[in-house]
Amino acid sequence: MPLQNRVTPTGEIVADDSRGLMMGNRGCLHGRGRSLGVSRWRSKLWICCLLEFNGVQRDPMPPGRWTALFFLDEAVAWRAARQLPRHPRAAEMDAALHAERTDRSRRKLSYRAHVADLPDGVMVRLGGEPGLLLGGQVHPWSFRGYGAPPPARLPVPSSLSPFTAGPMEVEVLTPPSIVAAITAGYRPLVHHTALAGGRPPGVRSQG
Repeated sequence: MPLQNRVTPTGEIVADDSRGLMMGNRGCLHGRGRSLGVSRWRSKLWICCLLEFNGVQRDPMPPGRWTALFFLDEAVAWRAARQLPRHPRAAEMDAALHAERTDRSRRKLSYRAHVADLPDGVMVRLGGEPGLLLGGQVHPWSFRGYGAPPPARLPVPSSLSPFTAGPMEVEVLTPPSIVAAITAGYRPLVHHTALAGGRPPGVRSQG
């Protein structure tokens, strides 16, 4: 039985047997029996890292310490996007990003934007489903990677092809500060399944 520690693009934490490329930590979210409680974070800090380091293996849910959270890939960077006079402190970045991710009721925040105004590497929702925007198309997301979008830029009704992204609006799931960072030149790490048809210049891959 997989643990409830896989994170979706909308911030939900669910049980799935895949791992993805990245691990995150927002404090201890589990109790006895390794079941999650109501809280989905104990801190505004978002600590993340790669899955492997010198062959070290750790308990993903040590009692009373921290809960390992796994997600498919990453996108986070700052300074150039916000034109700051100095490198921002981690606490400053975490506080601003936390305010962009969730409201006072702990609901996921999002906003609408035109596909043409967004950079490659942004997570969006189209037709009610999350996906990764690359080359003007939305690649459907899953815990195991990204699927191929339908034939691009054809005027197919959304009810038949919800992942076709032409000159249209989408719901943006990536926080505005991270979108700005990607626009400013940060290259987010994306899962290799998104790049099966060739690598856009604005992303890097691993997997």
